[in-house]
Amino acid sequence: MAESVALDPVDLHLLRLLQNDARATYRDLAAQVGVAPSTCLDRVTRLRRSGVILGHQLRLDPAKLGRGLQALLSVQVRPHRRELVGPFVERIRALPESLTVFHLTGPDDYLVHVAVADMADLQRLVLDEFTAHREVARVETRLIFQQWDCGPLLPPGAPGDKPSAKSA
Repeated sequence: MAESVALDPVDLHLLRLLQNDARATYRDLAAQVGVAPSTCLDRVTRLRRSGVILGHQLRLDPAKLGRGLQALLSVQVRPHRRELVGPFVERIRALPESLTVFHLTGPDDYLVHVAVADMADLQRLVLDEFTAHREVARVETRLIFQQWDCGPLLPPGAPGDKPSAKSA
């Protein structure tokens, strides 16, 4: 498990701002945080090098790309052995419909977030790309009506972090 990185209030403020707008300039970030642009650049560079900032992603609207139906597929793989797991995950990750794949504990082994054109496309995906493979024992499908982004992500106990039920 990766170790956490010590973050001060300036780092936390930068992370909040960058999570809301990853394209913000160092000059704008520095002004909002109250440091020099060179200091801001140094801090963001340190956050990248330490692995706190993993990268920048372009987010696309699946519906505008002809994939207006999203679903979560709970998948059981049997037998659940390493020699099957790797190829299964790589095959699922390579599908253009796959958005995210989670390896889970519990009765289901994987949760796969997919975006497809319509119900017929979802049925094709489940039958041709999932259950057609011998190691897939079961697929359970849940349609997504709506989703909301959350965040920003902060370390536990950081200013602005919501208190847990224990500390309330």
